Amino acid sequence: MSIRNAVIPVAGLGTRLLPATKSQPKEMLPVGKKPIVQYIIEELHLCGIERALFVTGRGKSSIEDHFDDDPDLIRTLREAGKEDLLEELQYERMGVHFLYTRQRRQRGLGDAILCAEHFAGDEPFVVALGDSIIGRHKPSLIVQRLIAAFEAHEASCAIAVEEVPMDQVSMYGVVKPASDSEVFEITDLVEKPKREEAPSNWAIAGRYVFAPSLFSAIKQTGFDHRGELQLTDAIRLMLREGKRVVGVRLPREEKRYDIGNFESYFETFVEFALTDPEFGPRLRQHARELLK
Repeated sequence: MSIRNAVIPVAGLGTRLLPATKSQPKEMLPVGKKPIVQYIIEELHLCGIERALFVTGRGKSSIEDHFDDDPDLIRTLREAGKEDLLEELQYERMGVHFLYTRQRRQRGLGDAILCAEHFAGDEPFVVALGDSIIGRHKPSLIVQRLIAAFEAHEASCAIAVEEVPMDQVSMYGVVKPASDSEVFEITDLVEKPKREEAPSNWAIAGRYVFAPSLFSAIKQTGFDHRGELQLTDAIRLMLREGKRVVGVRLPREEKRYDIGNFESYFETFVEFALTDPEFGPRLRQHARELLK
């Protein structure tokens, strides 16, 4: 795999998940047996990513702690004869090199990614949003497909997209596809459009591949009315400059779980828990008894 670097923006305050996020990042909330961000790293590792840069903010140090080696914990488990629990820490030995930088002020997703300019250098890179899990109990290969499309089409940007109901398009960035193909050229995209103004019902699914020219586009993009740099505005500028942007449709079996509020978080946790290979059967029985 030719692309080895990934950027994971995790600087958001998670205000829609208060009070759970007052003292811990939303990306560290558990879904089933693992925190959200671990699913993302396992997905990226499966797709050949070697280096991951977390763009963090204040109060996010537990993400760093989670991916650090913990010799004291390992020794304690071994001395207690709990070797089986050591298997749960295998993610520490995936071989991904973790780096961290801060977005010093909350100025939008575009600004967060701009913090990774020196990390990416002159190489293309993956962006994986830190609050979106793709696939259930099995990491998605969407990043692998994005990289393949990015290279095959000599694109400046490849975007994963998912079909959403038309009454939900105002919650997402929405693309305008040039065809009905699984991989297609994008001719426009809009951030959170009104239903009647949406170019389609294909929403951006939290995974991208970018050429380093993105950084120049972000710098040329003005701040919006909230004082933020929007990533979609930078991609639109790339389109106006004649750069190729392609979309890759997310298969239905690789559902995206966007953990942005309590409703979606509860639904995601319940679905992962009920389908857990070890604990799911008993939990489903318990749920049936509760629902009687």
